[in-house]
Amino acid sequence: MKITMVEQHENPGDDGDDFASEFDDGEMRNMSSFDIVAEMKAGWNLGNSLDVEGPNETDWGNPVTTRALIDEISNRGFNTVRVPVTWRFHQGLGPNYIVEEAWLDRVEEVVNYVRANNMYVIVNVHHDDTWIIPTYENGDAVKNRLSKLWTQIANRFKNYSDYLIFETLNEPRYENTPEEWIGGTAEGRDMVNQYHKTSLDAIRATGGNNTSRHIMISTYAASTLPHVLDALVIPNNDNKTIISLHSYFPFPFTLGGTDSTWGTDSDKSQLDSEMNKIKTKFIDNGKAVVLGEWSSGNQNNLSDRLEHATYYAQAAAARGIASVWWDNGNSSISNDGLAVFNRQNMTWPFGEIADAVIEAYD
Repeated sequence: MKITMVEQHENPGDDGDDFASEFDDGEMRNMSSFDIVAEMKAGWNLGNSLDVEGPNETDWGNPVTTRALIDEISNRGFNTVRVPVTWRFHQGLGPNYIVEEAWLDRVEEVVNYVRANNMYVIVNVHHDDTWIIPTYENGDAVKNRLSKLWTQIANRFKNYSDYLIFETLNEPRYENTPEEWIGGTAEGRDMVNQYHKTSLDAIRATGGNNTSRHIMISTYAASTLPHVLDALVIPNNDNKTIISLHSYFPFPFTLGGTDSTWGTDSDKSQLDSEMNKIKTKFIDNGKAVVLGEWSSGNQNNLSDRLEHATYYAQAAAARGIASVWWDNGNSSISNDGLAVFNRQNMTWPFGEIADAVIEAYD
């Protein structure tokens, strides 16, 4: 792996560590998606930074992401960083939908921070649901824009090795509808499948390493509901795809904030059932899985959170599933205590949780 250091552009907070756009990241390896997932192990989300719903990565209260920040994530022992990205504030109008060069440069800069640590990195299309509407009425327009977006992203990263993974969509769904979080409608699930195919086809068409790059494909809203799992169609039966799921399980404890206790035999049995459902549907049928988001909110219940994180990560690891903790940092709009790392002062207020997740994959 070769990294060339240059002064690419000014970005306050980068400590001068601006990386060249041209990044010689090595050759693609002849590895299955199961092989890749086995190496991804425990991961961490750079949440609410490049995926904010605004033009600046600091708009939700997190600091500018620096090389030192990503170094600290690596030093702790995480092997994967998911970099959620919102594109709509940096994408021009049709018919070409050109992405700002400066934004592509910034995304690549953060990707290079991760790759400089020899970690896996996931890049996706995140908070763009306002225009990625899964309906037949909107389908053609969405596909046109989505294809042009992924063509630009894929061309920028086509020479990167298979340590870079694309995730076509985050939690694709029809926002603010009654079915948003309960699996959508048959029409919505069909359109999500079509949008994945559009994205995958655009990526593969760019050539280079993208012809064999591993690509994460999510269910509707990244849900694990049985009818949603059943509805997912792998585009072109592509054998370099990985199933992307989000499982904040159980919701009242992890995100709902209505239950601060976890750890009974019943709790563990229910979590095992959730993991077994995923394994039976996908892994037992030859499809690798990454739990791209999971975590638990701080309710002044560290011992319960630690027990949950330990059991959850061990259950995922035992079934061959990589898992990526959702860390939203010090978000000004979503201060729900999901962060295990304090990006402001580079400390680990919940380092025990981070360690438990990492150690589950040792």
